[in-house]
Amino acid sequence: MEDSLDPADWDDMRRLAHLMVDDAISRLQGLRDKPVWQPMSDAMKAEFHGPPPTDPAPLEAVYADVKNKLYPHAMGNIHPRFWAWYMGAGCLTGALADFLAAIDGSNLGGGDTGANQVDRQVTDWLRQMMGFPEGASGTLVNGGSMANIVGLTAARNAMAGVDLHAQSVADIGAPLRFYASDQVHSCHMKAMNLLGVGCTALTRIATDDAFRMDLDALRAAIQADRSQGVRPACVIATAGTTNTGSIDPLPEIADLCREQGIWLHVDGCIGAMFSIAASNRHLVAGIERADSLALDLHKGLHAPFDVGCALLRDQKVHRATFAENAEYLQVATRGLAAAEFLHDYGLETTRGFRALKVWMMLRHHGVETFGHILDRNIAQALHLTALIDAAPELELMAPTSTTVVCFRHVPGGLDEAELRAHNTEIMLRIQESGIAVITDTTIRGRHCLRVAICNHRTQDEDIDLLVQEVLWIGAKISPVGALDDARPN
Repeated sequence: MEDSLDPADWDDMRRLAHLMVDDAISRLQGLRDKPVWQPMSDAMKAEFHGPPPTDPAPLEAVYADVKNKLYPHAMGNIHPRFWAWYMGAGCLTGALADFLAAIDGSNLGGGDTGANQVDRQVTDWLRQMMGFPEGASGTLVNGGSMANIVGLTAARNAMAGVDLHAQSVADIGAPLRFYASDQVHSCHMKAMNLLGVGCTALTRIATDDAFRMDLDALRAAIQADRSQGVRPACVIATAGTTNTGSIDPLPEIADLCREQGIWLHVDGCIGAMFSIAASNRHLVAGIERADSLALDLHKGLHAPFDVGCALLRDQKVHRATFAENAEYLQVATRGLAAAEFLHDYGLETTRGFRALKVWMMLRHHGVETFGHILDRNIAQALHLTALIDAAPELELMAPTSTTVVCFRHVPGGLDEAELRAHNTEIMLRIQESGIAVITDTTIRGRHCLRVAICNHRTQDEDIDLLVQEVLWIGAKISPVGALDDARPN
């Protein structure tokens, strides 16, 4: 019998597949009683070194290694007390959809297929959820960084004044300038290099006390560039900054961009989904006026990694940016190729069936459910903020705008360097205990702890437990006095 990747015994494969699903469901059911994260021993890490396997192994043995070696050392973002890096907590429906998409095997670069229709429907649903007009277009990508790059590439091409399919960036008459706040995500610096304009093409605009882009500073920068013969091309507004969750003044920036004839791109990877949150959609009013918008669907929608979306107001500009002609990729009037190629709207000729998980999750749970979760996460951030304000030993480091809370433990008598070391130790002890995972950041030169609440499993008592742990560990390691080893009840 010739080699094949199909199982020799379908019944045995069915049994093992059922076991994997049962184990996965049990794992999710028991999350709260497990550590959020735990380190892998050096001895176990050593088992991941060695030559590639030449001979087959029983799938049951391979799965045993997944269950016993990988699962206990996962990142932990599916756990209710994971609040690091704002990445979402996953969803069983979405995970099952990923399995079904993999079995379907469709390549979403193009083709007259059911998968193509699902992809188009998902991007149109997202268009409607964000308030974009009829005629806008979208493309699903692997995450927020790529969604931003898609939008900024369209901005560059639309504002270049030359056809960049036929000419190069060097042929642009005046240098292009992009503007973003000093809180902008680092992917935008990568984008400048990928777009061939260089990091100096991105001007960082000062922010106010709430870490929102300063409109007067933005206007002054645009005017200064025009006077120097530089072409203002695009303002990158942020709807939910990574450091603090702050949202730039979107309506005012949209007004300025329209007045100045500048492309408006919104990085909405953290905050755009607040558009579907009934109690908080006002926070992102004006987002629907963007020329391009980046969404990160494994954040606010909790889709399993990976999936993001770039929305563009003008479908013709979107397609003109990315479409290239190839003799082996021609749309036909009949047959498999009798549909527009989706790869004409992005960088990937080949991509997986990412749309299925979003399609199934939205149909299974409904948009309102996701909106309620976002409202609850914002309420939990405000609850955490109230606990911080009520504790003399804790200091809030930035206004709580959405679902990111920045604070630190402040025993008396420590300078900034000592406070950094003190709070870093608190963070590491909390992580290593397995009780919770939080991270840290530096805001205007001051180090702090950062809690990013993007988790549909988090409950208020989880927030209470975090504050108890910070206070207990902080007092225990404080140089001004230590506690005994007994944790508070």
